[in-house]
Amino acid sequence: MSLSTLSSLSFRLSRGVLSTISPPIPHAKAWGTAYKPTAKRPLLDMSQGVPGTPPPKVLLDALSQTSSSPATSGYCHVLGEPTLRSAFAEEMKCVYGRDMDVTADDIAITTGCNMAFVATVMSLADAGDEIILPVPWYFNHQMTLNLLGIKTIPLCTRADEGFLPSASDCEKLISPRTKAIALVTPNNPTGAVYSPALISTFAELAQKHNIALILDETYRDFVDTMPPHSLFSPSQNDISKSWRSNFIHLFSFSKSYCFPGHRLGLIAASPDLLKHVTTTLDCLQICAPRPPQVALASPSLLPTLRQSIQANAQALKSCHDIFRAHLPPGWTIGSQGGYFAFVKHPFIGVPAIALCQRLAEELGVLALPMQFFCDDSVGSALESAGQSKLEWERWIRFSVANVNDDMVKQVCGRLHECGRYLGLKAEYSSSE
Repeated sequence: MSLSTLSSLSFRLSRGVLSTISPPIPHAKAWGTAYKPTAKRPLLDMSQGVPGTPPPKVLLDALSQTSSSPATSGYCHVLGEPTLRSAFAEEMKCVYGRDMDVTADDIAITTGCNMAFVATVMSLADAGDEIILPVPWYFNHQMTLNLLGIKTIPLCTRADEGFLPSASDCEKLISPRTKAIALVTPNNPTGAVYSPALISTFAELAQKHNIALILDETYRDFVDTMPPHSLFSPSQNDISKSWRSNFIHLFSFSKSYCFPGHRLGLIAASPDLLKHVTTTLDCLQICAPRPPQVALASPSLLPTLRQSIQANAQALKSCHDIFRAHLPPGWTIGSQGGYFAFVKHPFIGVPAIALCQRLAEELGVLALPMQFFCDDSVGSALESAGQSKLEWERWIRFSVANVNDDMVKQVCGRLHECGRYLGLKAEYSSSE
């Protein structure tokens, strides 16, 4: 970008920010502004991964109390409220088992899970180092690496394998510059749920090469099988090398507790790493917001909220079932889970980014195209893996979580209208 394109600015911007994509969500929302909604045909937003239900009343009441308390107006420890760190270490046993080996000293509270990722990679890697991300990737992860000058190494996944990453393919990408492998499960954007065995395979690979395994488990409460993995269990680890030696767990309170606006995330890692994360967090946030921390640490609140988490998970599962049942012929689900369904549209030769714009502007359906979850450099990697770039560009992410059952049916109904209203002809085999 030349200086002349920078409007009134008389100074140069960083190469990092100029070479990083603009945030995709506002891009998609802008498409939606062109749509003229009516009472019978409202704008249906399946673009952003946000909870479709409000927080439980008991949590709202606790937030109201702590937000109005003078005691929460000041700073807390950079790694978070000690009471929440202790309470959440106990709460994690509900997910990973009673023998789970995580203590309050292993936990840092951050201003959202994106902050957890930023603080982690700043502690691990320098400009010019490499971190491996499966493709399609969560765009904020790649954007963060690019801003920091860290090279993203794409690990291509395959639609015919459910977009699950291959540890053997990953090993071929590891170089002396590799500092970490970063995975998201259930995945964003594909919804693919990585099995405990697959996660263990990647943990073993990271240990073998003395690199970190970063596992973002933002959507971990929305899987059918618990525990999501056994890495925290002492019985699953070589006694000479605990999970703390190379495993870094990230979590978001936004989805499970339905309050993304309160911005809480978490890192679970070795205290030896957290002492360095303290340095990055002190510069990035000083401390995470205190009122939601103190609210969640209220006696017995986290166990009480576990019931609403499970109810929301069941409701989301039902929503996924409805989406799958009502999707038009030719629209193919490649993977589905957590908040998302990853779907290939049936219009050959039409890039998903062009179709998503038309869906938003003309039919009032917001969804995100594959092009938001990769970049142009992925093309050569796809060809090397024997995949078609034209096929790859037909995938779309639908966020099933932030609409109700009836709205899911309405979205699928409008997808049925693509041929009539958009003048597109579907081409697909009977098996799709």
